[in-house]
Order: sequence, then C-alpha cells, then structure tokens
Amino acid sequence: MNFKKITESVSNYDCLENMTINELTKNINKEDKSVANAVNKELKYINKLISKVIFQLRNGGRLFYIGSGTSGRLGIVDASECPPTFGVSHKLVIGIIAGGDEAIRKSVEKAEDNMEQGWFDLKKFDITNKDFVVGITASGTTPYVLGALTNCIKNKIPTGCITCNPNSPVALNCDFPIQIIVGPEFITGSSRMKAGTAQKMVLNMITTTTMIGLGKILGNKMVDMQLSNEKLIKRGTNMIIEQLGVEKAKALKLLKKYKSVREVINQYRNES
Repeated sequence: MNFKKITESVSNYDCLENMTINELTKNINKEDKSVANAVNKELKYINKLISKVIFQLRNGGRLFYIGSGTSGRLGIVDASECPPTFGVSHKLVIGIIAGGDEAIRKSVEKAEDNMEQGWFDLKKFDITNKDFVVGITASGTTPYVLGALTNCIKNKIPTGCITCNPNSPVALNCDFPIQIIVGPEFITGSSRMKAGTAQKMVLNMITTTTMIGLGKILGNKMVDMQLSNEKLIKRGTNMIIEQLGVEKAKALKLLKKYKSVREVINQYRNES
C-alpha cells in the first residue's frame, strides 16, 4: 500500500505573517470545521474499537493509551478525567507518554525514537491479553508507539490506534486502526492543531461510550462522579432533586450520608 504523510503536506495558506488577526482566526476556524467531518467518516471503525474495549473492560481488562508529544498528552488528559467523571479507579484507564511524566510539560529529546521503550513502559503495568492498548500518533510512524503495538500483537494483546495518515505503519500493525485524515495543517506540519483536535474528539468518544456501556451513566447524568469539590457537590445535589423530587436540604443531607449520587438514588428508592 502507498503511504504518504499528509500530516506533513504543505499548508493551504501562505504568508501567514502578513495576515491580520481576524484573517488568521477565521482561517484556523475554517480548517477546524473540517475535523468533525473527517471523524464522521471513521465512525464505523471507531465503533468497532469501542466494542472491543468494552468487552475487554467487562472481563477484567484495562484501557491503555500510549503516545508521544501532543498525542501522548492527549491520552493522559483523557485517562485522567475518567476517575472524577465516572467514579472508576485510576488504574482502569491509563495514559503513557514517551519520556515519562517530565514529558507531560516539556519535550524530552528523542524520547519518541526508541522502538523498545514503549513496550518496556507497558510491561511496568504487568499488561496482559485482558487489556487493550491504543497507540496515538498523528504521523502513524512514531517508533515509540509502533514498537509498543508490534510487541502487543506478538503477545496477543488487542490493539488500536488513532492516526491521521492513511496506511501508516502503526495502522497496519494494530487490530483496530482509526485513521482520521484531516489534511494539511494551517501551519505546515503542526499536528497539534487539526490532528490533535481529531485525536481529542475520538478519545472523548472512546471513553464516554465505553463508560456508558459499562453502566457508569444514569439517563444523561454522571451519577458515579467523585464529589471532590463544591461545584460537584452542588451538581450532585441537583441530580438528586431532579431524580427523586425531594427538597434541596434533604438531597444534600442524603448526598453527605451516602457520598454518591447513585447510592442515594438506589437507597432512597429501596426504602420507599
């Protein structure tokens, strides 16, 4: 198959330094509008990946995201939001970035170029074939990610990827490839832009749909969220008022007693 790095193609715009602020933001926004359509074209493959993720997690597995640079950071952000949003263990969805925690905030030189390090980092978590690994790489060629996925395949660990080039080495070396072809970036090669937006959109779909599939949402509410601040306590109180039709004072009292919106709803209905 032919492989071309569309993520490295020349921008459709030139002389950016001569554009006004209005022209720059208007053109960036124009490009961003195309991302959702590109994601839409891959929904069939996104659905297949999510179905497998749900199956793995229902059977005791975990979801891993692995990437470098912007891609790695996006995986970590998505993974870190799962415990507070859905009340799951921080060990259920795990983000790994080339270069380790230091690379979350600043670039670690050549961290992504090591073909063996990704697999080594996964092995630190005692990864098994119950788990599922998603490689995130805009180019689809990142050695750190490619090495991790090829070793997963050898060890019969199911894999997927989110990339923005068609027929890339990473896509060809995983079980459930997702290829979001967003075209040239506004700044040539700056894949933190449209490619990063596409990856974030897909990551949102993966964890949100998976958690709904695992029963972590009731209606359209985050009834298992962690009540870690006043804003979330207020949100939980309002959920209870809406679900049970009780007064605010009683809703808050129940929430403080059971420390979980779901538990309040279950206990109240059982006692009624």
